[in-house]
Amino acid sequence: MTNTKIKFENVEFTYIPPSGRPVRALERLSLDVAENEFVSIVGPSGCGKSTLLYLLGGFLPLEHGEITVDGRKVSKPGPDRGIVFQHFALFPWKTVRQNVLYGLERKKMDAAQRDELAQKYIDLVKLTGFEDSWPAQLSGGMKQRVAIARTLVTDPDVLLMDEPFGALDAQTRGILQEELLAIWGLTRKTVLFVTHDVHEAVLLSDRVIVMSARPGRIKSTVNIDLPRPRNSEVTRSQNFASYCDEIWGLVREEALVASGIKT
Repeated sequence: MTNTKIKFENVEFTYIPPSGRPVRALERLSLDVAENEFVSIVGPSGCGKSTLLYLLGGFLPLEHGEITVDGRKVSKPGPDRGIVFQHFALFPWKTVRQNVLYGLERKKMDAAQRDELAQKYIDLVKLTGFEDSWPAQLSGGMKQRVAIARTLVTDPDVLLMDEPFGALDAQTRGILQEELLAIWGLTRKTVLFVTHDVHEAVLLSDRVIVMSARPGRIKSTVNIDLPRPRNSEVTRSQNFASYCDEIWGLVREEALVASGIKT
């Protein structure tokens, strides 16, 4: 793959709980992600999707193998990698503007520059007029928009998204999927996106990685050869449905293995 941005080489990870048996989460996993590529990761529950993201983010110590971004080993969190979680992780005592500004506090710029940049990203996620609102006053979709703005405002090279729309209702989820595609079209970040939703993965991605039942390995890679923008005409096409059917079939096989029904 040309212009490789992210590289996982023979990555392995085992969770060791305070009590009970260790859990092997990932085993011999290798993956390259190209610069500006949007890659989604799907698979059965417990297959290590989120673990892979947290290792790349530097939030977990790497047990075996190597992870690099632009050829540099990942060993801790860094400003080159921004992460958006499923449950927003906003500061409830800070307004929308203050939450977005938080990511800029370590940047060497004056207050006027920070305010201007924060406003730019608040506008980008369509929260103009809600700058002084508190998280408790916002809907779930609005909270997630704040979280996305707070991550993007620091201009990370890589955007990590761990089921960011998983807690939202179907209508809000659809709207935010459209908005994320529009934002990605403007910023062209390298995105690694974890989801349980096969339709969402096909809608958003250049490639979809299907992981095996635990311990997680890469079962299959599906290149999504669909035109962008991914409008309603595209999503109603037979090609779109075929991709969804193919990926769901792969995920279902591994879900049966995970449940013990199929070996």
